[in-house]
Amino acid sequence: MELFHILILIGSFAFLLFLGLPISFCIGIATVTTMLMSIDTSPALTTVAQRMATGLDSFALLAIPFFILSGQLMNRGGIARRLIDFAKVLVGMFPGGLAFVHIMAAMLFGSISGSAVASSAAIGGFMIPQMKKEGYDLDYSAAVNITSATTGLIIPPSNILIVYSLASGGVSIGALFVAGYFPGILIGLSLMVVAGMIARRKRYPIAQRIKLKEGVLRFLDAIPSLFLIILVIGGIVAGYFTATEASAIAVLYTFILSVLIYREVKWKEIPKILVDTSATTAIVMLLIGTSMGMSWIMSYENIPQNVSTALMAISDSQIFILLIINLVLLLVGTFMDMTPAVLIFTPIFLPVVMQLGVNPIHFGIIMVLNLSIGLCTPPVGSVLFIGCGIAGTSIARVIRPLLPLFIAMVVSLLLVTFIPEISLFLPRLFGY
Repeated sequence: MELFHILILIGSFAFLLFLGLPISFCIGIATVTTMLMSIDTSPALTTVAQRMATGLDSFALLAIPFFILSGQLMNRGGIARRLIDFAKVLVGMFPGGLAFVHIMAAMLFGSISGSAVASSAAIGGFMIPQMKKEGYDLDYSAAVNITSATTGLIIPPSNILIVYSLASGGVSIGALFVAGYFPGILIGLSLMVVAGMIARRKRYPIAQRIKLKEGVLRFLDAIPSLFLIILVIGGIVAGYFTATEASAIAVLYTFILSVLIYREVKWKEIPKILVDTSATTAIVMLLIGTSMGMSWIMSYENIPQNVSTALMAISDSQIFILLIINLVLLLVGTFMDMTPAVLIFTPIFLPVVMQLGVNPIHFGIIMVLNLSIGLCTPPVGSVLFIGCGIAGTSIARVIRPLLPLFIAMVVSLLLVTFIPEISLFLPRLFGY
């Protein structure tokens, strides 16, 4: 009977997804359908509502709307331009330097906003026209934008790491934030290596060298933006405030920076920013609520236990099991949004890897990195669509220049997976 219910759950979800329904509707309807097969009608509907409400009743989730609002303010507040100017000082002198600048700026912006979509829109909106003007291939520029934007999901603060903390049963958000630094930097460096090789082969120009005085001025101009990293992460690590409190402080700081100091966000724009933040938050929370309902019915049908038993029956090798999980998550990331994927698959895979001695902090980074790669792939890759839209090109044309950068991300994933210290060195250093 359990097998029948599992087939109903998976089959109804896949069918609704094929029809093109929003992912949250697919999850919610599939969950209700499976519950109706398992228990009586009235308790089924009540249970879904209760699980959705219970899933959203978490203090940690308050950080998400605050970080979204902070990202909206940064996206419009001139912070992206200042970070790009600073990145030109650091890496603009290399061959193909504008690609390096693009990647570095995306890493810096992502480490402040925590959003791949915001990074792709803000950095890509500035850099792609500049790269086109300097003779860079438009499809290649779009590929650089798409892949580099995902670093913001690994380098803290990251909303998806907060979601993983909830799904894992309380892994420290501070530890996850700190653990994301080296993997995020590794991805950025691997993308730069590939970008450098492509630049030499295609003989892309070296950006104009910046004089020392101008470089110092650009650095000083970027300091207020960069200080947000120290303020948020430093405050969490030092124990001055929680991740939720840090998110509120981030909003206050970016508001002062964007509205009062830089003055690039006008007072009349604030209502629209709040509306956009509310809309995005509503989408994320609906995804979380329905995903928590699906997680419950999966637990009720013993799916995590069955998957764990099946995987352990195949092999007790940590390397082999992690490879299988990576392949599954890479596949899942191609058609499912990150938030429901984390909420649904964390309860399934985390018990398995913990039996094999994998640290839950380490596994959280592995999972998010896998699903970040999925954002660059069709058919549901949100960053892929945004990157193509900004560049004014098509997915079919971007795929070819995207492949070398995609391979670099997969290599980074394998390094992070099988060298745990890349993720765990900093958390251990700070006593997590």
